[in-house]
Amino acid sequence: MDWVTGLPPGGDRSYNACLVIVDRFSKTPIFLPSHNNNKAMDTALLIWNRVVSWTGIFANIISDRDARFTSALWTNLHQLFGTKFSFSTAYHPQTDGLAEIMIQTLEYMVRQFCAYGLGFKYCDGFTHDWCTLLPALELAYKKSIHASTN
Repeated sequence: MDWVTGLPPGGDRSYNACLVIVDRFSKTPIFLPSHNNNKAMDTALLIWNRVVSWTGIFANIISDRDARFTSALWTNLHQLFGTKFSFSTAYHPQTDGLAEIMIQTLEYMVRQFCAYGLGFKYCDGFTHDWCTLLPALELAYKKSIHASTN
């Protein structure tokens, strides 16, 4: 689980960040448009409302040491649900390698859709409505054949 931040405002709520979650077993990505200034509670509600209802409670979460994930709120949630939370060490993002690779893939996919149009009339370069592409990009990634999952 990691963040893509510093994005141009997009969508009806002027999102400027994207929370990227990757299921380590199936390699399935979940892209959630968000805001840079989300607090721990905002992030917890986003995950609860948009992810946990679909996937169930996580057994293990790996993330960097973002303040949104290291707060007392998250510690209490992990104790309540029995979730193990592992943090990557500073300057060693490979611990959360799946999320890091997925972020690179997501950025590449958004650039390709925006650069070539591909039927998206609302995408004028990388700066407009990138978040409206997220469901289609999630689906495209899920339907792609990958060596690790066949």
